[in-house]
Amino acid sequence: MGKTEISLSSWAFTGEGVTESRRVLGDLKGVFADEAARAAMDQDQVVYEVQMHAAVPEGTPGGLFLGVSCLRPGDVAGEYFMTKGHFHARRETAEYYWGVAGEGALILMDENGDCRWEKVFPGSVHYIPGNVAHRLANTGTETLRVGACWPSDAGHDYATIAASGFTKRLFKGPNGPELR
Repeated sequence: MGKTEISLSSWAFTGEGVTESRRVLGDLKGVFADEAARAAMDQDQVVYEVQMHAAVPEGTPGGLFLGVSCLRPGDVAGEYFMTKGHFHARRETAEYYWGVAGEGALILMDENGDCRWEKVFPGSVHYIPGNVAHRLANTGTETLRVGACWPSDAGHDYATIAASGFTKRLFKGPNGPELR
């Protein structure tokens, strides 16, 4: 594999093995509690972007992937902009997240539906154990940037969350973020 670099100021990857994805409000039907409010907003508005560096093919045992999520500030009827969220396809696999820029929340839900959140900020480190669904929410006024590292054979199970959702959601409250 050729040379790959990451900018420590923007956390943007360049080089070989880098992939990018982008989610706009139009891609997030059914993710937010108030679907009518989401549908009434600009469907081309970018909510988040993800860059990933893969030195090995997906599914390779023993490999690792490195990524960065960039989640824009905003909300849908008071519910913070967030990522779709997922379990890993190989449920037992864990992941690390770390805060790079901005303010946000890592929302975690175990397979019993118990839900909690951790504050994300520059320098925060978050261990996401296996069997735990996770998603990010931007609770600040600037882009939230979060680094991640996970096993290349973990896979992503978005379907479970799309079908059942998280048991709680993060909303703007009078004293800051509230999990309801």
